[in-house]
This record gives sequence, C-alpha cells and structure tokens, in this order.
Amino acid sequence: MSSKLENMSVVSKRKIAEVLIHLTGWGFLLCIPLLFYNNSDGGFEWKRYLNFVVVQAVFMIAFYLNYGVLIDRILFKKHVVRYIAVNLGLIVVCIVLLHFWHIFHWEWVGNGPGATDKEGPPPPPSLFFLRDAMMLALTIGLSVAIRMTGNWYRTESEKQKIEKARTEAELQNLRSQLNPHFLFNTMNNIYALIAIDTDKAQQAVHGLSRLLRYVLYDNNHDLVPLCNELAFMESYIELMKLRLLASVTLNVTFPTQPPELMIAPLLFITPVENAFKHGVCAEKPSLIDIQVRIEEPGTVICTIKNSFHPKTDNDRSGSGIGIANLVKRLRLLYPDRHIFRAERLGDEFVTQLIINTKNEKI
Repeated sequence: MSSKLENMSVVSKRKIAEVLIHLTGWGFLLCIPLLFYNNSDGGFEWKRYLNFVVVQAVFMIAFYLNYGVLIDRILFKKHVVRYIAVNLGLIVVCIVLLHFWHIFHWEWVGNGPGATDKEGPPPPPSLFFLRDAMMLALTIGLSVAIRMTGNWYRTESEKQKIEKARTEAELQNLRSQLNPHFLFNTMNNIYALIAIDTDKAQQAVHGLSRLLRYVLYDNNHDLVPLCNELAFMESYIELMKLRLLASVTLNVTFPTQPPELMIAPLLFITPVENAFKHGVCAEKPSLIDIQVRIEEPGTVICTIKNSFHPKTDNDRSGSGIGIANLVKRLRLLYPDRHIFRAERLGDEFVTQLIINTKNEKI
C-alpha cells in the first residue's frame, strides 16, 4: 500500500512539473513580443500582438492535439502512415483557419474603420500558406520529439526497475546459498574437532553461535560497517585456530583502526574458508597468511596466501559453490569496482580481492 502511495506521489509530482514546464515555455513565447512591438510614438502595437497571439493559439491547438491525443492513439500504436495523413489534414485545416484570420485581421483590425495607419495591400496568400505550413510542421515535430523523449525516459526507468528487481532477487538467491554453505563447512570443522578435543569442540559451538548471529541477521543488510565485517572474520579465524596443527603457521594482519566504510557482507569469508580447508596438510608444514589493508580513497584489499596442497582423487570435500557464489555477488554488487584473482604461485595459492567502496561511509 505504501509503495502504491509512493508511486502515486511520484506521478503527481511529475505531472505538476510537466504543467509548470509547459506554462513557462508558452508564457515565455507569448511575452517575447512585448519587448519589440512598440511603435515610433512609444505606444504598444496591440494589433500586431493580437495577430501573434491568435496564430500561436492555433499552433498550440495543433501541438496539444498531437501531444495529448494523436501520438498516444496513433503513432505509439505504430500506425505511422495514418498518423502522417491525419497531421497533413490537420495542417490543411489550420492553414485555412489562419488564412481567414489573416484576411479578417488585415481588413477589420489593421485596416479597419477608424484605422489611422493603413497597412496597404496584404501580402500574397501563398507566403502565409508556406510560412504557416512550415511552422505547424515544426510545432508537430516538437510535440513528437518531446513525447518520444519522455516515453524513452519512462521506458528506461522501467527497465532499470526491472533490472534492479532481478538483481535483488539474484542476490537474495545467492545469500540463501551462502548461509547453508557456510554452516555446512563450519559444522564439518566442529565435527572433526570433536574427535580431537571435546573441550575445544564446545568452545567452537559457542563461537559458531556468534558467527551465525552475524550471518543470519547482518547478512540481510545491503551494506555493513567494515569494522563489523573484520570482527566477523577475526571470530571465524579464532574458531578455525582451535583445530590447527602445530605444523601450520598462521599470520593475520588487520588494520588496527579501520576507516568508517560500508561494505557488502560476507565477501571475504569464502577465500578465508578455502585457505583453512585447502591450505593445511597433516604431513607437511603449512602456511596461511591473511592480510587486509585499506588504501585511499576507500579501497579495501584482502590478500590470502596459503600452502598449495592439491586434493587427492578420494577427497571430494568442497563443491566450489563458494567461489562461484562470490564471483556472481561481486559482479552484481561492485561492477567495474572490484578485482578478484585466485592463482597458484609456486608452492602457494594466492587469492586477492580488491574492492573500491567509492568511499561509502557510515
């Protein structure tokens, strides 16, 4: 209901603005002669101005017949030939009306009884016909141009609304995929930890409750404070540290005082998950290095390095949905404002995500 009222309010404001623009345009046109129609005695040539006003009134009729009726009912329904034919007839009718008005004005107003300044013989009718036909054609063309431009803007606005709705629906779908994916991975880690240390497993369950609170509630917002996102990542890393082996070296570098920037939630967690999932090997020393830094203006850089331990054929953990999900979200949320790289460099796998937040602040 509120959405309908809001749309009605927008339409009403647009209509009022349109009326004001038309009144201003025609008012300006009708006021221009007031600056020039002065005779040598300093008086105002009201007869010439009357003729000007009547001519403009006929042009206005032709304009608004097209603007309000013919364009919608004929042209926009793609009956172009009929539209041209109707307007040719309209031009002929207007020219005939203007021709009789010019005769009447010349004989009864300009040169009528009591006139002190006779204007002499009237110009040839063909001159008036040609001039009026050209002006009427330009007036009708102007109405078409204005309506076509307005229709284009409305069409583009509707397309943008549809595209926005589609993007929001796709993002919501990706979020609904992200939550169970994150929960599945974390529960697998806790399950593995139960067999190693039940006390740590209990700590992990408690830590998971805090993480889920963030995932289930803050993930519903389009943007969250960067400090909240970093705090979530730190909590997740602390949870993962409970099951790390002594052979794993973990380095974490976060900004001590992150700027007050806003960012889409849960963009960095997928690369962090993958580093813990695929960068640890029980038989070999392993390295996980997680670094987040801020560059001005408002650019967030997350770089993750982990030891490269290829999966065996028997290891089917991970479906790859996390990275695919991340790539789609980045494309929708930060088009042309992000860089995502994931590649092997020697014995390390490096993932880097760079996001330009456009300095979006809290």
